[in-house]
Amino acid sequence: MKKLTILVDMDDTIEQLLNAWIAAVNSKFGTAVTYDDIKSWDVSEAFPGLSRSDVYDVIMEDDFWDSVEPVPGAAEALRRFMDEGHRVYIVTATPYQSVKPKMEKHLFRYFPFLSWDQVIITSNKHLIAGDVLIDDGVHNLTGGVYRKILMDSANNRAFDTSGTDITRVMDWDEAVKAVEAMAAEE
Repeated sequence: MKKLTILVDMDDTIEQLLNAWIAAVNSKFGTAVTYDDIKSWDVSEAFPGLSRSDVYDVIMEDDFWDSVEPVPGAAEALRRFMDEGHRVYIVTATPYQSVKPKMEKHLFRYFPFLSWDQVIITSNKHLIAGDVLIDDGVHNLTGGVYRKILMDSANNRAFDTSGTDITRVMDWDEAVKAVEAMAAEE
């Protein structure tokens, strides 16, 4: 089995950003949006009557990241990959304003086995070299020279992976199986 360089997105791949984001906006503005109401990458589209700034400013607040929970199975999967000798890097397009609270209050809290040496912050994931990218953003998976695993999320359900080189997974158990199959092929 080949040892892979596995690139892993944060938002809605290893942490449940949408759940916390929707709850925070609903609480602040009295809306009643649900997870399944999110149909596109632009979350503000699900909040008619609110401006894009109203919706997006919520995640820039330092205390917001205290409410974000990890995706079930993510920590165990990343630890397993590392124990098997794979190189794991978190690759996130986090805005610079939220880097410190996001990393301190979430990543290193729930994934203490990761270090800053394993974090890559970029707005263009296609420039990062790796064997596999696990991400919920279709735009990060179309193109790029890595194998592609799409973590199912409300914002990508309309995307049909048939006829593409993208493997959709529903959870981290499926993601682990997909990575293991890719490592065995190499």
